[in-house]
Amino acid sequence: MPTIFKRIIDREIPADIVYEDELCLALRDIAPQAPTHVLVIPKKEIASIDALADEDAALVGRLWTVIRDLARQLGVAETGYRVVVNNGLDGGQTVDHLHFHLLAGRPMRWPPG
Repeated sequence: MPTIFKRIIDREIPADIVYEDELCLALRDIAPQAPTHVLVIPKKEIASIDALADEDAALVGRLWTVIRDLARQLGVAETGYRVVVNNGLDGGQTVDHLHFHLLAGRPMRWPPG
């Protein structure tokens, strides 16, 4: 069964998409944890960080540069932002499709919960 992210990529489910290219897609989170909360996901179906293959290195680099560019475009780069990637059940991963959370617009606390 396809994940919710695969269904969004395939346009089966609507989403507030803020960026898309041939490798990835970025959308606003439906349950934001900060004033700015964008998810950046690869179009390639990769379940988690642990499922990354060596040949995915360029794709992961692209995801990071998209995150950087989105932070600038969304006006949060200068004040700061946090990027979170959950991995596995204890890491808080709820969708088995690699995704990065770009969080900004409020002070981030440490340690995260």
